[in-house]
Amino acid sequence: MTLIALQALRLALWLCVLCAIFLPLERYFALRQAPGGKALRGDDLFYYFANSLLPMIVLALPLALAAQLAGALLPAWLPATLGGLPLAPRLLLVLVIGELGAYWAHRLAHRWPLLWRFHAVHHSPTHIYFLVNTRAHPVDLLFTRMCSLTPLYVLGLAGPTAAGSAAPVALILVGTLWGFFIHSNLRVRFGPLEWLLSTPAFHHWHHTRRDHVDRNFAAMLPLLDRLFGTHYLPRSWPAEYGSETPVADTLPGQLADPFLPASKAGNVDRTES
Repeated sequence: MTLIALQALRLALWLCVLCAIFLPLERYFALRQAPGGKALRGDDLFYYFANSLLPMIVLALPLALAAQLAGALLPAWLPATLGGLPLAPRLLLVLVIGELGAYWAHRLAHRWPLLWRFHAVHHSPTHIYFLVNTRAHPVDLLFTRMCSLTPLYVLGLAGPTAAGSAAPVALILVGTLWGFFIHSNLRVRFGPLEWLLSTPAFHHWHHTRRDHVDRNFAAMLPLLDRLFGTHYLPRSWPAEYGSETPVADTLPGQLADPFLPASKAGNVDRTES
């Protein structure tokens, strides 16, 4: 409990830092004005804390088991070789493999109705701002994290040692920080660099309500979407955000509805444009 309380305190401090950075930027360089002038939503604050604490508690054992299973099935030279790479190429490999796992997890969440029930929570906001990054049903978040991190443990790029834990920590930290940026309500473009790095414009099109849905699944590397045929980035911005899938207005409903057989969240056709 002490560890969780300490982590919660750190998250509160990080939230203050994020607010100090993004709230002024989203006020003076906003793409769109926040509905009702609200800078933060209460349920988004819950998701910020819950989805930052939960993976630390839930994923440790499954990832350790995946590493043990891989050790029994894979040739020993493969994880030994990859784990022994110098720091720079190892971190680059961690980024690419982690992004690849997250890309396919994200794409599957749009295509498989059972997963879409949970992922629809993330697509329910009609206004996109930085804290939407962590607005996700915990099941959705845990599924994506598992798909992103498991290959790292299986291939020997992550492990229980201090050196082995640095890779997943770095991936989660960089990915989460970048996630706040690409969800931000900022009219920002990177020009030619948009080939290499995702931007708010790139990810806002992922949250479009009707036009060109099911595009831009990558969190940081748009080249993955180009490679797999899901890239879309015009000069314009989406006309509106949200989802055709009904999502409860209340926090208890958002958390419980995807588990209920009567929920309609998974019955929406997710046909790619």
